[in-house]
Amino acid sequence: MALRKELLKSIWYAFTALDVEKSGKVSKSQLKVLSHNLYTVLHIPHDPVALEEHFRDDDDGPVSSQGYMPYLNKYILDKVEEGAFVKEHFDELCWTLTAKKNYRVDSNGNSMLSNEDAFRLWCLFNFLSEDKYPLIMVPDEVEYLLKKVLSSMSLEVGLGELEELLAQEAQAAQTSGGLSVWQFLELFNSGRCLRGVGRDTLSMAIHEVYQELIQDVLKQGYLWKRGHLRRNWTERWFQLQPSCLCYFGSEECKEKRGTIPLDAQCCVEVLPDREGKRCMFCVKTASRTYEMSASDTRQRQEWTAGECSPPAGLGRLLSEKGVVTLSSGRPETDSSNS
Repeated sequence: MALRKELLKSIWYAFTALDVEKSGKVSKSQLKVLSHNLYTVLHIPHDPVALEEHFRDDDDGPVSSQGYMPYLNKYILDKVEEGAFVKEHFDELCWTLTAKKNYRVDSNGNSMLSNEDAFRLWCLFNFLSEDKYPLIMVPDEVEYLLKKVLSSMSLEVGLGELEELLAQEAQAAQTSGGLSVWQFLELFNSGRCLRGVGRDTLSMAIHEVYQELIQDVLKQGYLWKRGHLRRNWTERWFQLQPSCLCYFGSEECKEKRGTIPLDAQCCVEVLPDREGKRCMFCVKTASRTYEMSASDTRQRQEWTAGECSPPAGLGRLLSEKGVVTLSSGRPETDSSNS
C-alpha cells in the first residue's frame, strides 16, 4: 500500500502535465502513451492490442483523472511487484513529463539547482508530502527537509528566520497550509535560505539527503575488495542498503560494479590480517564469499557490527533478517567460492 501511494504521487504529476488546457482531463492518445511508458518502466507485461483498443478515439472525448483510475489500478498498479523495477527510473519518467511543463529555471544560468538536483528535491518533496491532492508539503515537513539539507552543509537556520521565510513564500503564492513543489524548488533556486553556499556544495548536500531518505543508504564509504577471479585488491565505493550491499568504481556512483544481496543466508565475519591487508572482514552469501579490507579498526567495526555511529552495520542489519555470525578467525569456505 505504501508503494502504491508513492507511485500515485509521481503519476499524478505526469497526468497533470499532460492536461495542457488545465481542464482536468487528458486525451486518450496521450494516456495510451503514458500507460505504455508506465508498463515499460515498471516492467509489467501487457498486450499492446488491448492497450490500443482501450484508448481508441471515440465520442467520449478526454478522460479525467478519476476516469483513468480504474484502468490504472486494475492493469498497472495491481500488477506492480516491489523490487521488479528501478524506482528511480520510474520517478525520472514522471519528472521529465512534469518538469517540461512546470519547472522554470533562470535563463541566465543563475539558478542554484541543476536538473538532477531539482529531480532529487522533487523526489524528497513527494516522499514527505501529505497524501492529498494537489500535493503540498506542510510547514513542519518543509522545515525538516530544509534543516536536513542545511545541516549537511554545516549550516543552521533559526526557527524565527525559517518561519518568516516560509510565511513569505506562502504569501507570495497566495496559499496557506503548505508549499507546492514548484514553490519549494524556487526557494532553493533563489538562494534565500542558502547563505551564499556554492552550487557544488548544495548539490552534494542534496545528494546526501536523497541517498539517506529515498535510496535508504545506511552507510557508505571506500573499502578494498578482493577480486573473485584475479584475486587482486581494488578500492571500491560501497553503499549499504536494507536489502543489499552495492559497490561502485568511485563515489560518483555512475559505474556500479556489483551487488551483494543480503538475506537470512548471509553472514559477516571478521578476518585476521594477512597478505599485507589489515582490518579485514568478509560477507558470505549462499554462493560466494566477498573479502573486504577497511582503512582502520573503527571503520571495520562500523561496517561489520554497526556499534559506532552511524548505527547501521552489516552485522546489525543481517541480525534483523535471521541468524548471523560475527567472529574473529578464518572463514570456513571453499577457496573456489571466495
